[in-house]
Amino acid sequence: MSQKGGRRGSLVADKRYSSSKQASPKAAPKPRKTRAKKPRPPRRHGPIVGTILGLARLIWRIVWGFGWRIAMIVALVVGAATLYFYSTLPDYTQLLDGRTRGSVTMLDDEGKVFAWRGETFGGQIDAKNVSPWLRDAVVATEDRRFYNHFGISPRGIASAIAINLRAGRGPFDGNGGSTITQQTAKLLCLGVTFDPKGWKNEAAYEDDCRSGGLRRKIKEVPYAFALELKYSKDQILSIYLNRAYLGAGARGFEAASERYFGISAANLDPQQAAMLAGLLKAPTRYAPTNDLKRSQDRAETVLMLMHEQGFLTDRQYLDARNNPATLSQAAQKRAGGYFADWIMDTIPDFLSRDTTEDVVIKTTLDQRIQSAAEEAMQSVFDNKVKKDSDAEAAIVVMSADGAVRGMVGGRATKVTGAFNHATMAQRQSGSTFKPFVYATALDLGYTPDSMVDDAPLTVKMPGSPDWTPRNYERNYMGPITLTTALEHSVNVATVRVSEAVGRENVIKVAEGFGFAQNLPNLPSVALGVGESDLLDMTGAYAGILNGGSSVQPYGLTSLTLKGDDQPLFGKPGGIGERVISQKAARELTYMMRQVVLHGTGRRANIDGYDIAGKTGTTQSARDAWFIGFTSDYVVGVWMGNDDNTPLKGVTGGGLPAEIFHETMKRVLDGQPAKPLPAANPAEWQSQTQQYPGQTQSAGGAAPAEPRRQRRNPSDSILKELLGIFGAN
Repeated sequence: MSQKGGRRGSLVADKRYSSSKQASPKAAPKPRKTRAKKPRPPRRHGPIVGTILGLARLIWRIVWGFGWRIAMIVALVVGAATLYFYSTLPDYTQLLDGRTRGSVTMLDDEGKVFAWRGETFGGQIDAKNVSPWLRDAVVATEDRRFYNHFGISPRGIASAIAINLRAGRGPFDGNGGSTITQQTAKLLCLGVTFDPKGWKNEAAYEDDCRSGGLRRKIKEVPYAFALELKYSKDQILSIYLNRAYLGAGARGFEAASERYFGISAANLDPQQAAMLAGLLKAPTRYAPTNDLKRSQDRAETVLMLMHEQGFLTDRQYLDARNNPATLSQAAQKRAGGYFADWIMDTIPDFLSRDTTEDVVIKTTLDQRIQSAAEEAMQSVFDNKVKKDSDAEAAIVVMSADGAVRGMVGGRATKVTGAFNHATMAQRQSGSTFKPFVYATALDLGYTPDSMVDDAPLTVKMPGSPDWTPRNYERNYMGPITLTTALEHSVNVATVRVSEAVGRENVIKVAEGFGFAQNLPNLPSVALGVGESDLLDMTGAYAGILNGGSSVQPYGLTSLTLKGDDQPLFGKPGGIGERVISQKAARELTYMMRQVVLHGTGRRANIDGYDIAGKTGTTQSARDAWFIGFTSDYVVGVWMGNDDNTPLKGVTGGGLPAEIFHETMKRVLDGQPAKPLPAANPAEWQSQTQQYPGQTQSAGGAAPAEPRRQRRNPSDSILKELLGIFGAN
């Protein structure tokens, strides 16, 4: 059955083929025979190449096998670290002020800021509220893709590595390619807070926070990711704007804006914003208070970047570049550095150098007077001192109540933290001590016309060799008045007066005025062998000006914690107890006026103004002084060498008197002339004269009962001293 079916099917197929063949007029072409292509034999390599290729394939399979696993592990670790840091981040407002210590802001007598100490913080600012020019300048300079990346910039890191390698540095030494987010992570010290127990000091802590290198970069990555997850871009930028250090003790852009320009960060123009943004690269180097031109050049680079990135139009760019930012008047002057340092030394450390609060101190400084003193110092050293001289100088300007109005502690006027020759240098006072010898005599009843003999003198000293004082000019004037003796700074006559009125009384008066302490009870004390500093000596002269009362020099009027209404304390100084009578002070002022008019202090005189004072030159001219006063101000000037070597050709009546002159000329400019509180010669020439009573004190007590006869100028001190010392 199956065979029949199979055969039948075959016949049918044959018929179809036959009929098809008959219907075609042409015979079907024979298929072309083609040569079958032989398969290309595999490329054969030599045994060495084959081995290498096989090894490479093996290594690749191993690397790939381990690589994706390691990458996954790294991703998990980074993710875990990111989540951990994310969980530790507080509200962003708690991160805006990152200082571990507070600051000290000092105000002058008009309430204007003139100095800062510590790291000042101008207050919290927000990236949305600052000047848009500042926001653009920071982004253009530090991280142009800030608003587009997720915390790090691989492109920026690669570019930084290339720059470092071309410069011959390590790949992560120098430029870091950090984003603003990474820089913020560094400013936050990756969340590590300062612990005094864990760090040698705060500087070591900050050095670690700012350290670079590969390990640090790796740590920054998850922290940067956490910042991006936790905060918005504007919040991250706000943290950065508040915590960045910008030189001159300014922490944050608000403090820097106030420090350099005297305005808020919200009011910055493009050139000011560019200057501040330029400080981020190297705050100390580019600080405009250190080198304004360098800071302006850096700001021009920032302006160019802002222009290239579309933040400034062509016109805005040209206008900003042609009108670079300049410092505020207060920042330009940088006045009062020595004064501010002195103030810091007068208050407890926990309210100054180690304060954890922001402290505001109101002071007695007058910036006009301070500038006058600085300009005077500079003028004299520029025009009247040899260029190779190493001599130093100091100036103190003070009111009659002891309020310090200006202070220059050295010939370099615009400094901070330098040695202050006005307050720190203890030097022999020389002839500036002599007014207190005569103050004692006047308080005991002598007058400016009382006579003293300027003749050779030898003082016997029990247990020590006899002492013979000498005059500067090596000659003697004979009988002279007290006024003449002071006017020409006569040594021997002054010693005679001191011994006559009692050396102990002289010491008591001088120390009562605060001129010096622990003065030696020796005859030479009258010639200023005791040591003192310029501040105290100027304060003692202020006691003469105010009518005979001691003063304690002061510069602070109140200290307040920022935000508080009531000060913690007020001024620590001022007028104290009376030392000599007002009458004696007025007569001494008259005598010191003659010193400036006709005596050793003539170079200090200013036409049209009443000035009194006294010169001083110590042994071998190691120190030269001039201290004088008008009706309103006392000015003390010192000059000498730090190594205590003698000055060359300098006396108190020379350069120190000229520094005084230049200072007071500027202080008095435009001020009305006022008479000194000096006695008139008619007051003592018409009064009943007296000899000093044995019961007279040196502290200003009422004089002994006067004798009812006019005092003969040939009597008084001359007669008494002849009885004591003879005619030596």
